[in-house]
This record gives sequence, structure tokens and C-alpha cells, in this order.
Amino acid sequence: MRLLWALADPALNARAGEAGVHGTPWPHLAQVCRSERRRVICRTGERQVEVSDAVTSLSPARADAGRLLALLRGHWGIANKLHWVRDVTFDEDRSQVRRGAAPQAMAACRNLVIALLRRDGAANIAAACRTDAGRPHAAIARVATAGLTVMK
Repeated sequence: MRLLWALADPALNARAGEAGVHGTPWPHLAQVCRSERRRVICRTGERQVEVSDAVTSLSPARADAGRLLALLRGHWGIANKLHWVRDVTFDEDRSQVRRGAAPQAMAACRNLVIALLRRDGAANIAAACRTDAGRPHAAIARVATAGLTVMK
């Protein structure tokens, strides 16, 4: 179960950020939100509560609590899907690449592979990577023709 509370008090929100490093309020802050997620682990019966906070420039007229909850769920659904694939399929968390711009370059390469495979209809990125490992010419062709349209 997910719950969301939103605070849209202009007087309070106008002061948010003053205690930060720069000492200035956040200029476009419209709402402050708190999300609570409750779940029960089926195997153990353990109950867990996860609380997170968010800020938004969307006014209450543009996004009430229900809309904010949907936006948060959509954001985390996309982020979790990408990060899960990068971590599980590409074992990104154990990467030894740590110097200079190399970590960002490797992340960009992983994102490119995921995007190209999804564009070509792959539902399972790990299986598609295994297929491409056995057909390196097809994998190279996929990257080399990315964004190009073939005219017949």
C-alpha cells in the first residue's frame, strides 16, 4: 500500500532551502511530499515501512496527491527497471572501472546496449545479450546501424 501527503503552503515552502549550504530558498518549489510504502514479505510475514520525501515545482492545481503518487511511481518504475537490468545483467555494482570519465562512459555504453535491444523488441536483455555473444557480427551491425533507416 502506498500513501502520499503533499504540503503546498506558500509561506512554509518559501523558506525551504534557507538552511542549506547556499542559504537561499528554492525558487520554484510548489509542494513538498512524503510517500509511505507498506508491504509484507510473503515468505517471512515481516512488515516493512519505507518513507521517502520529494519536492516538486508542480502546483496543487496541476498535480494533487493522487497525481503526484502516480508520477512518483512512474519515475521509480522506469528508474528501477533500468538500474535492475544494469546491475543484474551487466553486474554494474561490481565494476572495477573507477577512474576519470570511464565509469560514465561505461554506463553510457550499457545504456546504449539496453536501448538498442529494447528498440529491436528484446523483452529479456540478458537473453538478447547471450544471443548477440554468439553472433558478434549481428551485434556490431545493430550498433553500426543505430538510428539509420534502411531504404529498399
